[in-house]
Amino acid sequence: MSRLPHVADGPYAPPVPAHELTVTSADGARLHVEVHGPENAPAVVLSHGWCCSTAFWAAQVRELAADHRVVAYDQRGHGRSPANPAYGTEPLADDLEAVLKATLAPGEQAVLAGHSMGGMTMMAAATRPAVREHAAAVLLCSTGSARLVPSATVLPLGEGRVRTWLTRRVLGSRAPLGPVTPLARRILKYATMGPGSAPDMVEACARIVHACPRRVRHGWSHVLDLLDLDHGVRELRMPVEVVVGTADRLTPPVHARALATALPDCVGLTELPGLGHMTPVEAPELVTGKIRTLAADHIPGARRKRAVPADGHAAVPADGRAAEHADGHTAVPADGRAAGHTAVQTAVQTEESA
Repeated sequence: MSRLPHVADGPYAPPVPAHELTVTSADGARLHVEVHGPENAPAVVLSHGWCCSTAFWAAQVRELAADHRVVAYDQRGHGRSPANPAYGTEPLADDLEAVLKATLAPGEQAVLAGHSMGGMTMMAAATRPAVREHAAAVLLCSTGSARLVPSATVLPLGEGRVRTWLTRRVLGSRAPLGPVTPLARRILKYATMGPGSAPDMVEACARIVHACPRRVRHGWSHVLDLLDLDHGVRELRMPVEVVVGTADRLTPPVHARALATALPDCVGLTELPGLGHMTPVEAPELVTGKIRTLAADHIPGARRKRAVPADGHAAVPADGRAAEHADGHTAVPADGRAAGHTAVQTAVQTEESA
């Protein structure tokens, strides 16, 4: 059994940052921020989800920091950011704006990547001046904008009022999670990860989630229960890519598909068969590749490291025709049409689980 907040070695162990700083948000909340990689490299900003921390992005940070400046921060009350009594989508937006202002030069462009509540943070902050100034492109992983609890399938019950009532109480429980035990790993894997998740992935996620203080977990659960950020989705006017696992019980694919339809400039929707909610940990190479490609395509002066995305698939042509790949998979337009987009065709890419 262990209460360490993250694994100590292996691909999911957090790398040592080049430097760390504390950023103060609009209401005085203090945020722990890490910066990795070369100072003058293209910038990436990572925002983690509910009950997680900067350690959640360890695989992405380790790979991207070779040729990107990677900024990762702990959401208020998570990781090394002290708890704050203010819970809500406006504080999330305040925090992201404060981090962007503190870590990016005026006018500097970056790729913003958010997982779960981190993606909701970007929807909440979509109209903020700092986001409009700095966001060259956005990656949304395993997230949604509204109606999270009614759609969650954590409990094996049919959709309806009973399941919603029970799910609300499970996710909003004040009970302590305790140490990471074999039973705890099994529960966390069932609720948040795909059935094929490797033990080291499960261990990494369990350490991080169990380290989240229960009052913080409970406080943010109410925000997620009442979430309504559909308006924020429509304000994300930069290129946005969406990733989801087909076995995601917390934010099922219905949310990703709704995002892809509502976003003004969705450049891709990728559904990962058999993967769960923890996509940056469950499919680290793919998520890292998506971030790298967005940086190469949308940050002025960024160099493309690969001729095609790291997932090995070509883009869907703007004429809406499916592109057949050498591995036999096909990238097809969502609903077979451009979903209201003109310059870029929204695509659904079916990937093999890692």
